[in-house]
Amino acid sequence: MSPDRFNECLRHIRWTPINLASALQCDLSWIEALETGNEEVPAGLAAWLETLAQAHEALPPPTTYRRQRAIL
Repeated sequence: MSPDRFNECLRHIRWTPINLASALQCDLSWIEALETGNEEVPAGLAAWLETLAQAHEALPPPTTYRRQRAIL
């Protein structure tokens, strides 16, 4: 997985590198190395991110709730 695709997947999932590091319970510095291409994205992680990104692309958030406000 290229660094560009890695970052694109994170955008589709709406995760920051910090979110991914938290989900994986790993060092943020490793995620940053994946993000910049200084480390290769492991095949298993790439497949998982691709699956999540594809699901988010296929099922975007509903627009029905935009600008929804709480009634107090």
